[in-house]
Amino acid sequence: MKRVVITGQGAISALGDSAVENLVAMREGRNGIGPLEFQDVERLSITIGGQIRGYDPVARFSRQEITLYDKFTQFALIAAEEAVAQSGLVLTERLAAEAGVVLGTAGGGLQTQDENYRQVYEEGKNRVHPFVVPRLMNNAAASHVSMRYNLQGPTFTVATACASSNHAMGQAFNLIRCGTTKVMLTGGSESMLCFGGIKAWEGLRVMSKDGCRPFSANRNGMVQGEGAAVFVFEEYEHARARGADILAEVVGFAMTSDASDIVMPNKEGAKRAIRGALRDAGLGLDSVGYINAHGTGTTANDRTECAAVREVFGAHADSLMISSTKSMHGHLIGGTGAVEMLACVMAVRDGVIAPTINHEEADPECDLDVVPNVAREADVSVALSNAFAFGGLNAVLAVRRI
Repeated sequence: MKRVVITGQGAISALGDSAVENLVAMREGRNGIGPLEFQDVERLSITIGGQIRGYDPVARFSRQEITLYDKFTQFALIAAEEAVAQSGLVLTERLAAEAGVVLGTAGGGLQTQDENYRQVYEEGKNRVHPFVVPRLMNNAAASHVSMRYNLQGPTFTVATACASSNHAMGQAFNLIRCGTTKVMLTGGSESMLCFGGIKAWEGLRVMSKDGCRPFSANRNGMVQGEGAAVFVFEEYEHARARGADILAEVVGFAMTSDASDIVMPNKEGAKRAIRGALRDAGLGLDSVGYINAHGTGTTANDRTECAAVREVFGAHADSLMISSTKSMHGHLIGGTGAVEMLACVMAVRDGVIAPTINHEEADPECDLDVVPNVAREADVSVALSNAFAFGGLNAVLAVRRI
């Protein structure tokens, strides 16, 4: 089995237009959630989100490209550009044949769907643009990243709701580990902040009207965000041979299904995923110092996740740090695990633990060290990233300092 390392990372979210800006914001405990700005927002009962402010596609893409790219594709391309640049990879024809893309998304081109439903149903138009289908299809972002860098190996999209990015990164990890590829661009992208996207989520009655407060006793729901993060996963010997700056090593991955309920989380499924990732990595419980929690800010998720962590780690749970960066950037749904992986890399590489901001009241059923409100310096060699999705689909990744 090959070793797999991360040699580049890129991101765009409500916290910043690059991975560098996102990491600075996480260190500062900055809140990227605020009033939403788009057509008909006043018709919604939920009017806050982790929206990327001042985003201008014209400043980044040509008119022809914008015709082809939904916003979720644009975000993926922006993040991929930063990741590839940081990695220093030279994608020769030979390497391109052994490189691919796996990205996660839940909604795909939801902005395109929303715009075209308006044209047909509200404005009464009988024709839509001929590129609607290529814009809205879930694999659009992965395909365009592949074309941008001439990556000719395995390229596909994973759509498993809130676990999409973790599942995608897990598949990329396994493709390199088993020798199928040498390099993979992987992560996730999402752009659901439009009238139809928010209106659909309102129906679930899990959204907060005033903020995201994971693990706090006065939490009242999740807050959506948007954006993308993309990483360069690379076979270790290949990265070392070219003198790459290695950010972290990916050492374990596991995925499980609750097989119980379409929306309610299940502690047993979460426990099996966490244990599976540690077993896959060959790590003991006491090796883990930090967990980036799924931490949505809903009562059901937060209590279930804390119970799962406590039961898996036993006495070591009291020594663990566990935080939810969704409190800062919102829940990016299919893209959320990718942005949260930035915090895991920061923990093992820089020794900085991103906080759970907006933590106001302790919840006895979330009695772990949730790193409330202020980032913390700590010596962490192994970090886990949890993702527990609607549909009962769980995916946990383990990364290690190298």
